[in-house]
Amino acid sequence: MNIAMIATEKLPVPAIRGGAIQIYIQSTAELIARQHQVTVFSIRDPRLENDETARGVHYIRLNKEHYLDDLADTLRKNHYDLIHVCNRPAWISRLKEAAQDSKFILSVHNEMFAEGKISEEDGTACVRNIAGMVTVSDFIGKTITQRFPEAKDKTRTVYSGVDLAAYHPAWTDQGRAIRKEMRARAQLEGKRIVLFVGRLSKVKGPHILLQAIPEIADKHPDAMLVFVGSKWFDDDKVNNYVRHLYTLGAMHPEQVTFIKFIKPRDIPNLYSMADLFVCCSQWQEPLARVHYEAMAAGLPIITTNRGGNAEVIEEGRNGLIIDRFDDPQEYAHAINDLFDHEDVRAQMGRNGRRIAEQKYGWQRVADQLLEVYQKA
Repeated sequence: MNIAMIATEKLPVPAIRGGAIQIYIQSTAELIARQHQVTVFSIRDPRLENDETARGVHYIRLNKEHYLDDLADTLRKNHYDLIHVCNRPAWISRLKEAAQDSKFILSVHNEMFAEGKISEEDGTACVRNIAGMVTVSDFIGKTITQRFPEAKDKTRTVYSGVDLAAYHPAWTDQGRAIRKEMRARAQLEGKRIVLFVGRLSKVKGPHILLQAIPEIADKHPDAMLVFVGSKWFDDDKVNNYVRHLYTLGAMHPEQVTFIKFIKPRDIPNLYSMADLFVCCSQWQEPLARVHYEAMAAGLPIITTNRGGNAEVIEEGRNGLIIDRFDDPQEYAHAINDLFDHEDVRAQMGRNGRRIAEQKYGWQRVADQLLEVYQKA
């Protein structure tokens, strides 16, 4: 097959500036390209060529300001058997008009079919024009089929994945060495590290986790909460909310460390130095990819019951689920409990790595996408 994969207008592919969708496209495209011809479209970036082939994938990068227009023009001039559009259902009709002989697959990574995101007319047209749709969680699938029941037979959940080879649990020789080096570099030797990775935005809930510090520190004064991220991917500018987080953190200098944007290729080492991972999302999260990363790194996970997050957690086996997601005490109790029971914490981490190996490698994602493509 001659396949086109279309990224959103937000970030470039490969994922040099981060982004779950960009990582998803890059990782699956490289595997699918072993069997098929794959072209990936994304926006331009000064650090990348506008047209190049890398790891078997042909990349075409277009002007961000005219992205949809340029996409339509390019598809009109070149034939693709199948076109996979990521997270932009409102684009389907326009692109289908430009490539009428191509089959279209839509992957949905957020609540893109919600009222206010897409009209009834455009949503119906999208469903009519696609041959299939994949969603990153059952939660996202339900947000689509509840409003557009006609999409049910075309919709399938395909959970995302992680590069298992890039993450090294602390019980492995390489993980042990990375853990020692990273802790020394960050001057965090002897600390019990709780890791948060993600955008520093209110919907991600880092302020709630910061409010849990007094209760955690009272029982475990050697605890350290490490926050990795910035307000928007590689943008380290400080807005009012981030400034508020820094102020809260400054009240507990022995328990809080902030690390700004880290390039995606360097993220795995930070997981290796941690003892447990917390996702404190306050919004209806589609299913944050940090869960896959934490499992691959062999970390027990504390997450919220928001959106699709809990779908990859086997309660008590690879993590704990917080129901009262906006209550700092809930996080404090869960963190303290795992710190109090080292054997339980260690077993959860091993279980998580085993589950990731069984279910969440990129090869499984690519195989399932190919099943959808071939059916189309």
